[in-house]
Amino acid sequence: MTFSIVGYDPVEKEWGIAVQSKFLGVGAVVPWAKAGIGAVATQSYANTAYGPRALELMAQGKSAQETLEAILADDPDKEMRQVGIIDASGNAATFTGSACYNWAGGVTGPHFAAQGNILVDEKTVQAMADIFQKAEGTLAERLLASLDAGQEAGGDSRGKQSAALYVVKEKGGYGGYNDRYIDLRVDDHPDPIKELIRIYQLQQLYFSFSKPEKIAAVEGGIKTNVTQHLKRLGYLQGADTSDDDIYQALTTFIHTENFEMREQKTGWIDVEVLEFMKNKK
Repeated sequence: MTFSIVGYDPVEKEWGIAVQSKFLGVGAVVPWAKAGIGAVATQSYANTAYGPRALELMAQGKSAQETLEAILADDPDKEMRQVGIIDASGNAATFTGSACYNWAGGVTGPHFAAQGNILVDEKTVQAMADIFQKAEGTLAERLLASLDAGQEAGGDSRGKQSAALYVVKEKGGYGGYNDRYIDLRVDDHPDPIKELIRIYQLQQLYFSFSKPEKIAAVEGGIKTNVTQHLKRLGYLQGADTSDDDIYQALTTFIHTENFEMREQKTGWIDVEVLEFMKNKK
């Protein structure tokens, strides 16, 4: 009752998984990954030992296919399992046991493995594969586009409930302290993929670095807008405000809203933060 895609970006050195299921909190079960090692999706009566065991084997130098064969060999209930794997080099492997409920199957291609079970038909998996190879953008954006296309093509025959996106990158986590670059879950929602996409867009707004072309001086019309909205939101009071008052209020707003990753030197602002400010109620 799950469909997923595991992918790799050889340029950015990112490994990731996107998954949707008629199952509560699928992100707690299916996705496993480690930067520099690979990524795993384990589903269909999921054996969660597959995740850490596969990563351990790939860390020892085994390929995705060798890893798949090894974890299946140790599982007497392997015919109930479904798994997709990407190794450190982007090699892919997928397996669907004969006891998985129909429709069930998977496909691999350059730097991806897509698989699903209890699907309407095979079009879901094929749509994920097609979009992953055609889509542009970051690995996360390609994984999300693939997942969305899979749902549009039919998806889980039992319906929708939860979705997750997990991408790892060396020192990609908050503050650079771990590899958890993107770790987002929608545990229970009537349209979990669309909600996951919305949350991803928020994650990018909050935690991505400012784009150089989006940084502007707080002067002219931008200064007028900043001042107006800081007053509207209660960060500035009074008719007469100095530049220092404006900059101090802007700093308070940025820290209150957790935009530290987009904070600029005094007298400058990320215009995406300004757009957020304009839309905040």
